[in-house]
Amino acid sequence: MLMSDIERWRRAEPALSDAPGPDGTALARHVSSADGLLAALPPPTERDPEQRGLARTVHHACHRLRARFLDLHAERVHRELTDDGRTPPAGLEDLAHTAAHRFPGLAPDRERLAGEQALPLEHKEGLEIAHGVLFRALLRSPRCGPRLLDAALSPTARATALLPEFRRTGRLDLDTVTIERRDAVAHLTATRTHCLNAENSACVEAMETAVDLALLDDGVRVGLLRGAPMTHPRYLGRRVFSAGIDLKDLHRGRISLLPFFLRRELGYVHKLMRGVAVDGRGRERAWPEDTVAKPWVAVVDAFAIGGGAQILPLFDYVLAGSDSYLSLPAAQEGIVPGASNLRLGRRVGSRLARQLILHGRRIQAREEAAGTFFDEVAEARDLDAAAARAVARLDDRAVAANRRMLWLAEEPVGAFRAYMAEYALEQALRLHSEDVAGRVARFGDRRRPGAPESA
Repeated sequence: MLMSDIERWRRAEPALSDAPGPDGTALARHVSSADGLLAALPPPTERDPEQRGLARTVHHACHRLRARFLDLHAERVHRELTDDGRTPPAGLEDLAHTAAHRFPGLAPDRERLAGEQALPLEHKEGLEIAHGVLFRALLRSPRCGPRLLDAALSPTARATALLPEFRRTGRLDLDTVTIERRDAVAHLTATRTHCLNAENSACVEAMETAVDLALLDDGVRVGLLRGAPMTHPRYLGRRVFSAGIDLKDLHRGRISLLPFFLRRELGYVHKLMRGVAVDGRGRERAWPEDTVAKPWVAVVDAFAIGGGAQILPLFDYVLAGSDSYLSLPAAQEGIVPGASNLRLGRRVGSRLARQLILHGRRIQAREEAAGTFFDEVAEARDLDAAAARAVARLDDRAVAANRRMLWLAEEPVGAFRAYMAEYALEQALRLHSEDVAGRVARFGDRRRPGAPESA
């Protein structure tokens, strides 16, 4: 009976017009009917192959209807969400919740989303794929997309609140990262020492706050990122740069599209490149001095895996310990490695980019290929002195202007926006694919591909 119900529901899919009011009503009604059909199925982990196929059919039809609605009305939606750009910049999650409230059916409401986010990955229905559809449309829009990127460059509320204290004390502990100002250098130290600096949503929030503070503090001229000495038994006392995404949190359902994947790329990763907007606008249409950008140094101890390797091209100087390595195992985990697919081909060449992303190649610091990621390789005992020399070279007023022009040439804002639009949907689809849930379940209690035995 359910199969015939779904077929009748599919045949009743509304034909949208150019009228946002009637189209919104039709969208809400059709998606609400879909929710009833899905509720008649068993929970995701208890569905047989036929039932999983029926659920995919319903979800796919809803997402395509949302995409059709947004193709027609993305600019109207954005105006509604931001009061035509007059409201203060809102976070991605706030925008999504407002969209769910003002355009029923376009995104899951706050209560349903909270219920889903409390579930392990394989138990989820995939409601946040609707967020991928929404932000793909907004980022693709020539009018909405630039405004969304501009808003993402605004400082976080937490950084704004903490800035006076940081200016006064020169040091803050943000739980998963510390920031300390020493001789005009902001030392950011990743401190998830028990899990090799594996990154979760709390890390993304803390890192963006730390990056904002380094950029907003007038006493800082250069930023430096390094991992702390580990408490992990296998790496006890050794510094580690990053083990990438926290696969255990991903398996447990604690890592989601907006607070982790999109916020990471549009937030602190993008700010490492383009800086922070100090007047509520971003760099694309603002006077250059309205956006504060500074040079950055990274020091890679032990390894930079996954997200750790992804951010290395954003730094103006990268030091690596002679025994360190990097890898990008995202494809083996089933997900997309951030903006690496945009940046690596240009940086390291098409062949090497494919070897890293598609085949999981690991690159040792002493390999010739490592020169495309690392500016200098040194023995562990010499890294502190090498970092001091690198910081001194970058502490020059002309550096900020020249790095800005380099980024404009290497990665125009429009190219980044177009990539992130497709990334929003692609990553949402990947995150909630059956194969990813299976892979993450295997990796969740074991080591990740390309990582040391204990990661």
